[in-house]
Amino acid sequence: MGAAGGSGPQESAPEVKQPEASGVDLARVALRAAKEQARARGAAAQQKKQARRGGGLRSGARADGRDPLPLGAAINRLITERGWETPAAVGGVMGRWPQIVGEDLANHCVPLRYDEDPDERVLTVQCDSTAWATQLRLLAPQLVARLNADLGHGTVKLIKVLGPGGPQRRYGPLRAPGSTGPGDTYG
Repeated sequence: MGAAGGSGPQESAPEVKQPEASGVDLARVALRAAKEQARARGAAAQQKKQARRGGGLRSGARADGRDPLPLGAAINRLITERGWETPAAVGGVMGRWPQIVGEDLANHCVPLRYDEDPDERVLTVQCDSTAWATQLRLLAPQLVARLNADLGHGTVKLIKVLGPGGPQRRYGPLRAPGSTGPGDTYG
């Protein structure tokens, strides 16, 4: 037909004739297809077995996230995940109080609580006498520096020192047993 734009079946690109597959080539193709089908069936059967057993992958020879941990590592992971680093560190300080402040001071002054509010960060310590409370107040700046070196900068900003708790207040020199105070004598 015309050379200028006819697109008929006679003007298509010449076909490249493929050589006919021999018996060995046909066998290879058939073997490859059978292997692929068997692999697919095996994978499907494996997935069914795992689903029946109630799980995906099982733990093998190499460590992964599902393996048991030593107790210390598990606790450290929990502390990190929950953001309890500072309270745990301060709790450790309260446990190591004699090593941090010395035996003499630790025998007379006891840490009571830690306020972890970012604006406060106060460690409250109670002493058994006013003399030891005064001594601790004088040592407070050095103690804050030592605690922050141990716990991290800015963990403790202030040490609040409490003196000894006084005896309960009594009214009058004589008291009746079981009395709650001066108001209980009235009828």
